[in-house]
Amino acid sequence: MIMGIVNATPDSFFPDSRTFERDDAVQRGRAFFAAGADVVDVGGESTRPGALDVDADEELRRVLEVTRLLARDGVVSIDTQKERVAREAVAAGARVVNDVSGTLAEVAGSLGVDYVAMHRQGTARTMQADPHYDDVVVEVGATLEVLARRARRAGVGALWLDPGIGFGKSVAHNVTLLANLDYFVALAARYDAQVLVGTSRKRFLEVLGGRDDAVESRLEASLATAAWAMLDGVRMVRVHDVAATVALRELIARSLDSVGA
Repeated sequence: MIMGIVNATPDSFFPDSRTFERDDAVQRGRAFFAAGADVVDVGGESTRPGALDVDADEELRRVLEVTRLLARDGVVSIDTQKERVAREAVAAGARVVNDVSGTLAEVAGSLGVDYVAMHRQGTARTMQADPHYDDVVVEVGATLEVLARRARRAGVGALWLDPGIGFGKSVAHNVTLLANLDYFVALAARYDAQVLVGTSRKRFLEVLGGRDDAVESRLEASLATAAWAMLDGVRMVRVHDVAATVALRELIARSLDSVGA
């Protein structure tokens, strides 16, 4: 599955993804649905490294009507850390709560919507200052198990676990997590859950792609890591470039069919 990113924010890390007006955000989301996105993820608060907090009133101003309009076209996810925003967005038509804070399982369970629980070390302001793990795979996995158990106790239906690429991780941590996605797929299966991964356009990809620091140069590496995730059993990728990722998914499916996989 492919989740397309709609940033109703002025400060998300990828400038081309920012939408400053409601109509621009809605147009972007509808274009994603038309291109083949399974879910459109609407967010009104940037969670990039160093991002400042946004109060609930402003976040709701940015996302509520966008959610309401896009929910007519397909499955909308609300990307938020705030209970109030989650509840009002679901009332407006969102069917998924995408939670980078890992704190909203009870909210999602009470509302009867799908839930994405992500691992993050620290907060947006602090997470990239000096991330440290003795064993990043084991420690991220242990946190995701806690989140999965909490979600199941809360009565969450469809559950997605996200190892949080780029959220309190160094380049080496991110690459190690990608190299062990099968570990997280197996872990998720123990809780009847699936794995979601978001690598799209993130800074660590400049190392993998051998390119400069410009976010605009990271498409190829984004697609390469999305392909790796798909082939490793990940069931949803969160991306800025929906049309290209849909084409990639179709190419992988045709290739596997041709070799009888």
